[in-house]
Amino acid sequence: MSERTFHDTAYVIDGLVVSKWSRQVFEAMHRGGLTAANCTCSIWEGMRDTMINIAWWNKAFVENADIIMQVRSTSDIHEAKETGKVGVILGWQNTAGIEDRLDLLPLYKQLGVSVIQLTYNTQNLVGSGCWEATDGGLSGFGREVIDTMNRVGMLVDLSHVGPKTSSDAIAYSDKPCAYTHVAARGAFDHPRNKTDAQLREMVERGGFVGVATYPPFMKTGVATTVDDCMELFEYMINICGEQNIGIGTDFTQGHDDAYFDWLRQDKGYARRANPGRGRAPAVKGMETLADYGRLTGAMERRGWTESRIRRVLGENWLRFLGEVID
Repeated sequence: MSERTFHDTAYVIDGLVVSKWSRQVFEAMHRGGLTAANCTCSIWEGMRDTMINIAWWNKAFVENADIIMQVRSTSDIHEAKETGKVGVILGWQNTAGIEDRLDLLPLYKQLGVSVIQLTYNTQNLVGSGCWEATDGGLSGFGREVIDTMNRVGMLVDLSHVGPKTSSDAIAYSDKPCAYTHVAARGAFDHPRNKTDAQLREMVERGGFVGVATYPPFMKTGVATTVDDCMELFEYMINICGEQNIGIGTDFTQGHDDAYFDWLRQDKGYARRANPGRGRAPAVKGMETLADYGRLTGAMERRGWTESRIRRVLGENWLRFLGEVID
């Protein structure tokens, strides 16, 4: 079976894409053979702006129905694969969209939001982000947020969350949590990366880890290639087990410097929490969302078995999401 044919037959699921949404981006995802992705529709936005973003998506699902569809459950992911469309799971990278209202979570679930990260890079009502100097842990309100998310079928994402808040959430949540898009601090020391102990803690409680193919999180930086990404995958497989690992690219295709500046400021406007500047570089050989097949080819060059490739490309995510969002 050729590389392209093999890639086309596989489920390909990305745990986090935060690109500048447009028809061009959807076409790239479609060309890349993407089956489904957790697509960010809220970060620093409050309730009003988050609802406006979701309204934009509702219109996009109609206008681009030939190549994308909304995913509310894993049955929709199967449908996306069968119909040759890209399944979009609406997700947030912060809890700012509920402000201080727990009762909004079931409403957002009805609108299709199935993944919510507890905090972005800084402190909020739920807990602390990874760029805070002090992590005070999960708040009482945070425990109520997790209780409600567990009940309605929303995945608790801890990728940008501080270490104590993450540990508290993993221990408290009745349903398994996930790091949807992270790299390993044991491979490269970066505040957004997770230690081996944190990765083990996640999977030992039934959780899941999406590997971020994001050059700023890797020792090779701007020179990162697809083959370098394979080294990170293998490092994290050795820690977590191949059944608990998937893709979580953190693709930012189409965004400009101003967008990244907004991301790096607390609440989107205040102090600069992250010292970075400008747009993040792309992986060499995987510059656009049309290039997922390059990952499959790199996995084959590493001598991975067909079973491992299919699991990591998407079957692991499919199984795990079935345990949490259905």
